[in-house]
Amino acid sequence: MAQKDYYKILGVERTASKDDIKKAFRTLAHRYHPDKTGGDEARFKEIGEAYSILSDERKRAEYDAYGTTFGGGAPGHGGFDFGGFDFSNFAQGGFGQHMHGAEFDLGDLFGDLFGGTHRKGRRGRDISIDIEVSFKESIFGIERRVLLMKVGTCPTCRGSGAQGSSDLVTCGTCNGAGNVHEAKRTMFGTFSTARVCDACHGRGKVPKERCKACGGVGVTRHEEEMAIAVPAGIEDGEMIRLTGGGEATPGGTSGDLYVKVHVKADTRYRKEGADIVMPLSIKLTEALLGATRAVETLDGEVSLKVPAGVSFGERLRLKGKGVPQRRGGTRGDLYVEVQIKLPNKLSKRARDALTVLVDEGV
Repeated sequence: MAQKDYYKILGVERTASKDDIKKAFRTLAHRYHPDKTGGDEARFKEIGEAYSILSDERKRAEYDAYGTTFGGGAPGHGGFDFGGFDFSNFAQGGFGQHMHGAEFDLGDLFGDLFGGTHRKGRRGRDISIDIEVSFKESIFGIERRVLLMKVGTCPTCRGSGAQGSSDLVTCGTCNGAGNVHEAKRTMFGTFSTARVCDACHGRGKVPKERCKACGGVGVTRHEEEMAIAVPAGIEDGEMIRLTGGGEATPGGTSGDLYVKVHVKADTRYRKEGADIVMPLSIKLTEALLGATRAVETLDGEVSLKVPAGVSFGERLRLKGKGVPQRRGGTRGDLYVEVQIKLPNKLSKRARDALTVLVDEGV
């Protein structure tokens, strides 16, 4: 297949500026629009393809160098990237947004022409909440249950909108299609647009007898208990997303629930990655001679051997007593940081003993 000359298609020089390319596209798109007298759909799409390449600096550079573009997807397969072209600029030069009393949405037009869609499915509102957990709960994880007042699926009809066992019948407004079509007149001709049916909310069916709790809508505002699984090792300020935990909407999908977790600081422990650090105060004699101390970890009390001659600030390791890892099932370590407590006062006997140590050069 012969390589298309995009510059020739738009009628511009290879040295044309971005503004020149945009102006050329605007003029040709108006002239060859398929709904205008003398319009040409194939030519119109070819113009759109050319503009999608030449309006993008990277794609244009690749086209100039190699005669094709890479990594951006081939044009002509379901849609074009118009390089950030603002179709609201069509208001200039007689391209009014309001023509013959009808508002014209070029996003609708180009979405239909190139196989795209401009209508997004209905989606409920997202909800964001904050919870606080203790340091220990953040290490091992916990399930929290919260009570939220939100729009959710009607508990009476379970979202069907029907009263009791009432049947669902075809919606008379949209004839079961779930959407209704409206004619929209524009300078390019008359277009048919679709919107979600307000009577059945896109479901195509309506209850024969409406639920008295929700009026047939299928959703109500009520309190709902939510279970939040806080994973082990969660960090302070980390966000948990519960898909579908937000507010519901008739005939659509529910939004999401975002939970921001605040970890309460602990006076004994602190995290360093997958490890936990805690202080241990010992006597000078224990540092010199060694000792065995009971240490309270997050897993309970354990016995720790303090070696003779331990230094101030030295860390003693308790393997596998740190933060559980979300992947692999292993745990970090607990490091006990030694703090040597010096006496405020010395008896004569203690002072004499220390003098001996001084004489020995200790």
